[in-house]
Amino acid sequence: MEDFWVFGYGSLMWKPGFTFEERQIARAYGYRRSLCIRSWVHRGTRERPGLVLGLDRGGSCKGVAFRVSEQEHDSVVAYLRERELVTNVYLERLAPARLADGRWVKTLIYVADPAHEQFERPSSPEEAAHIVASAAGVSGDNLDYVRNTVTHMRDLGIRDQWLENVLAHAEAVMRPATTAL
Repeated sequence: MEDFWVFGYGSLMWKPGFTFEERQIARAYGYRRSLCIRSWVHRGTRERPGLVLGLDRGGSCKGVAFRVSEQEHDSVVAYLRERELVTNVYLERLAPARLADGRWVKTLIYVADPAHEQFERPSSPEEAAHIVASAAGVSGDNLDYVRNTVTHMRDLGIRDQWLENVLAHAEAVMRPATTAL
């Protein structure tokens, strides 16, 4: 059996929730990180949905790949399906990824389903920022989710200019306007 790898592009990068044998920075191909999932519970409500990360078609995405032992394969897949497929907005796929050490591996990933009702592709960082700045759910403010994601990604040496732009615009929206005296 070939090695089993899982690719993380959001909270899975720093909070995988499963046992792994190896962890490496990696780049998955065919998909890009995007705030393209409407969050109706954790970071928003049905009336005012937030945005959380998904993998959208096209490009590539830098994240973290985890090598899982053969003995842990079934339990890790079961855990990931319970974590990622709650509303079926994600599709389970295999995608090639290049590890930091240069090896190419096949990774299990969860990509956004563009046909799902929770899928939304904001047209600009500004549009996404206005959504993020005004939404909150049972797990907290949507802005905190984006800020936490960007912070953890920077700690891992991963930069995502689009997501950083969303954060900068959302924080600007939240700053109180100053008035001239």
